[in-house]
Amino acid sequence: GTKEVLMEVLQLIDYYDLYGSVSYPKRHDPDEVPLMYQMAARTRGVFVNPAFTEPFGLTLIESAASGLPIVATEDGGPIEILEHCQSGLLIDPLDHESMGDKLLDALSDAKRWKKWSRSGLAGARKHFSWQAHAQKYLRVAHALVHKSQNRRVGLRAMRKLVAADRFLLCDVDDTLIGEREPLDKLVGLLDQAGGQVAFGIATGRNKDLTLEVLKEWNVPNPALLITGVGTEIYYGVHLVRDRGWDNTIRHRWFPEAVRELLKDVEGLDFQSEEAQTEFKVSFVVDPDRMPKVPEIRRKLRKANLPSTVVYSHGSYVDILPVRASKGKALRYFALKWGIPIERCVVAGDSGNDVEMLSGNTLGIVVGNHDDEVAKLKGYPRVYFAEGRHAWGILEGLEHYDFFNEPRNPKQEPMVDD
Repeated sequence: GTKEVLMEVLQLIDYYDLYGSVSYPKRHDPDEVPLMYQMAARTRGVFVNPAFTEPFGLTLIESAASGLPIVATEDGGPIEILEHCQSGLLIDPLDHESMGDKLLDALSDAKRWKKWSRSGLAGARKHFSWQAHAQKYLRVAHALVHKSQNRRVGLRAMRKLVAADRFLLCDVDDTLIGEREPLDKLVGLLDQAGGQVAFGIATGRNKDLTLEVLKEWNVPNPALLITGVGTEIYYGVHLVRDRGWDNTIRHRWFPEAVRELLKDVEGLDFQSEEAQTEFKVSFVVDPDRMPKVPEIRRKLRKANLPSTVVYSHGSYVDILPVRASKGKALRYFALKWGIPIERCVVAGDSGNDVEMLSGNTLGIVVGNHDDEVAKLKGYPRVYFAEGRHAWGILEGLEHYDFFNEPRNPKQEPMVDD
């Protein structure tokens, strides 16, 4: 490719008889580059970058810092550089006639050329020197530190996550809540456990509905909140959202295309607008009329919309990004905060809990579980409690000796539903 371009350049030099007016050295050392810019500036030239796209434009900054005006593509970095340096013109690289006119214009006005040269020197020094970069960095850092000191963002909860060496993560509906007495007992045990134990919630509800039900049942705000069937992660009392998780699951996620593909599928009806989120498309289903979950998954895959399909409580189907689920969110969290996944106890009751129950965690299935979870029976790291709701969680925690030294039975392969 380079050879073809060079041949074209040489042919154009020959065609227009530009010998003696064009230099194309076979090699140059790094310390010679500034001299080239200075030579072009001394002969009242301009630096031209007609690329189709230019992500940043380091050569443009070098030109401006050498007092050499710029004619550059109106794409990407050159826009910002010329905004700061005011040292040239932007061009459309596909419009050859306009480009020629602007080049001629740039070279013809000596007074404006001098103004551009001076502006480029000042602008490069003010906005793109190392000193300017360091000062900008310090301003941003100072603002962030000041903001965090004012907000004290979930500091206590964050400290607990850092100090914890084991973790309890519970589903909400029909698992954590349902009976007041065992729930109060569980909250008391967690409070007594101190900094070694951290507590979190993983639910299909959205954030607001989750906080509402936790307040109603007098459950203190958790150190970790996973909502929307694993599509959103929040930390601490101020509910700081993990934007890194958002960026992770956004990969190949096209919710509008998912809605369009499934809108007329028999047995699937969209849930209310309140249930739909940025990373979740939710349906109420008729189990007798809806397609099987593998069929829904195949339909999405054939449309080049790979997704996670979650069927729960015999009534709901949630379509999530392919990288999202309660189990994947938990593993992301554990890796990020350095908590061994083998020391995470998870409690649930329905199909949207299956993945997090059947990973390398210690699982508790409460006595009032749905049929969707029954396939996990026999897994040595999934304990089926007799007690319902929080009674079952307490029973499972005793089984694993969670508040002393959690036992880790041998793990079975993860189930694929």
